[in-house]
Amino acid sequence: MKKQPLRIALITGLYAPFLTGVSVAVHQRVHWLLQQKHEVFLIHPEINDQYPQEVVSRLMSGLEQLQSFPNFSSYAFPTQPLIFYKSLPQPLSYRHWNDSQVLESFQPDIIVVEEAPQMRGFYAIFLQGYGRPVGSEYARRTNTPIISLFHTDIVAYIRYYMGDLFFSLIRPLLPILIKQFSAAYDYNFFSSREQLQKYKNLQSQRSEYFPYQGIDCQKFNPANICYDPIPSDRRPTLLFVGRIAPEKNVTQLLDIYPLIAAKIPNVHLVIIGSGPQQREIRQRASKLGPGVTVWGESHGTELLGWYSRADIFVNPSTTENFCTSNNEALASGTPVVAVKAPSTSEQVIPGRNGFLAEPNNPRDFADKVITILENPELKAQMSLHARFSILEFDWSACMQKFEQKLYQIVNKSKDLPITAT
Repeated sequence: MKKQPLRIALITGLYAPFLTGVSVAVHQRVHWLLQQKHEVFLIHPEINDQYPQEVVSRLMSGLEQLQSFPNFSSYAFPTQPLIFYKSLPQPLSYRHWNDSQVLESFQPDIIVVEEAPQMRGFYAIFLQGYGRPVGSEYARRTNTPIISLFHTDIVAYIRYYMGDLFFSLIRPLLPILIKQFSAAYDYNFFSSREQLQKYKNLQSQRSEYFPYQGIDCQKFNPANICYDPIPSDRRPTLLFVGRIAPEKNVTQLLDIYPLIAAKIPNVHLVIIGSGPQQREIRQRASKLGPGVTVWGESHGTELLGWYSRADIFVNPSTTENFCTSNNEALASGTPVVAVKAPSTSEQVIPGRNGFLAEPNNPRDFADKVITILENPELKAQMSLHARFSILEFDWSACMQKFEQKLYQIVNKSKDLPITAT
């Protein structure tokens, strides 16, 4: 039985041209929902001349791809750059715009909030941000169901950016803040079971695991080797893709590299991305010679080529929440060596599609990489299993489950029976 399309208001703290895994996921989610004929009202951050030119002119899929759908509409809320990271946005407070008024014009069946902690201002410890749970006032007044999709380990980010001393001072307050924040939503969905448990321990309310986060396994696949960005370079390649920021631990890759190069002299480390630490990374990398390349941002077929031509994808971050770049590498048939962290152990199966190293242990990480590079048969087996290990998280499969969940929530809110597809 064909279901009536839903009217979905989707509010996000991050969207193109602000480059993060959240931005990419939001765009894919909206695009898929529009293809299924749902009406989608996207409430997203405004881009303005306060941001660096490389952000304003960035080439990535965004509104222009969605505006051809007659069932799509959008609103850009006013923003200013984050205090400590000028390439990312923070909403202006509710004194500057009103989420309830914006939602009233659309009258959604359900509200989806992605990266709600950033909207609230948790990224800047209430120095910036909307200042209250976005969408919740309208939802409560109109009995509209509202859900939050949890992307970022905000507690870990606070610790990285504010330091251990500040974190120790606010640590007793976190359960109070998280309880209050999460209680504003009918459901708080986590794509990682380990992250869910961590936040339940911090008093997160109405929280449950749901695999809403996927990747396009048709787009990311081993055949993309045909897009090889450095076809004349046959060195074994280690690849990192992500933001060059403190919470990603990218500097640790430069500690690990010499340990690997001592055993594999021609190994090549390629770091792709941008962020607040990119100048520091470039300066340190220049001292390591031609074995380390800081490529900058990569998009389109070039990025697909990097994923498939790499021998190993390396990820030293301890703050991932079902990391998109890990999944993109696995779908491309590239083994992953990552540190043990919430969610990463749900992606990387040691000995099968990669290895997990001890956090902040360069020697252990290097040994895991060397083991793969010195054993071609092991690498071939891992490459084969890498893609199969991630197929259950193909974007279409995840989104079909997500769509069904939206129908269940909407029908429950109306006290209607759930209709099978």
